[in-house]
Amino acid sequence: MRTFGLSDFWYIVYAAQWTVLLSLTAFAGGGLVGLAVALARTGTNRTARALSMGFIQIFRGTPLLLQLFLVFFGAPVIGFDVDPWTAAAVALALNAGAFLGEIWRGCIESVPRGQWEAAAALGLKYRYLLRDVILPQALKIAVPPTVGYLVQVIKGTSLAAIIGFTELTRAGQIVNNATFEPMMVFSVVAVLYFLLCWPLSLLAGRMEKRLAISLARE
Repeated sequence: MRTFGLSDFWYIVYAAQWTVLLSLTAFAGGGLVGLAVALARTGTNRTARALSMGFIQIFRGTPLLLQLFLVFFGAPVIGFDVDPWTAAAVALALNAGAFLGEIWRGCIESVPRGQWEAAAALGLKYRYLLRDVILPQALKIAVPPTVGYLVQVIKGTSLAAIIGFTELTRAGQIVNNATFEPMMVFSVVAVLYFLLCWPLSLLAGRMEKRLAISLARE
């Protein structure tokens, strides 16, 4: 046992960079998956709609911790040897993809039907209708909730500690095991999470207000 010191503090702070990196990786991967899911959910192909809906139900209907376990412990069973970083990134990306897919589906469907009908009346094919008319309008609506969801991704990375990935929470556990000062250690961890999430929450709130004012003017 030792007393919590400056070196322990900087060790936890250093681990925060892995939380940020894992969050950005999961968010980027989830964005790609989410876009595919949203387009499938709003498309005309029934099979794609059914598959995307099934994907959403699975990943939104099961705990993220269970998904981490299935990727980390299940991948070796089918012949893939994955490290904690890869397992955490894949599980978080798939989970984020399900949630972002639903967020973006709602944004796409919130574009007034008149816009869809006017574009169709001009003879635009479906992919051009989406690319040139619908998605630019949906993007404006989607930015605030997407930024807000990034907060959930950051907090979700704490579960990666369970499979041995050393991010912010895991670093706190390691230091606590050496110092046995949980109040001090996890207070530092909580403050760092707050400093990561609070600015994003403020930004999302401001974006929502600006969007509401913009839509009211229109």
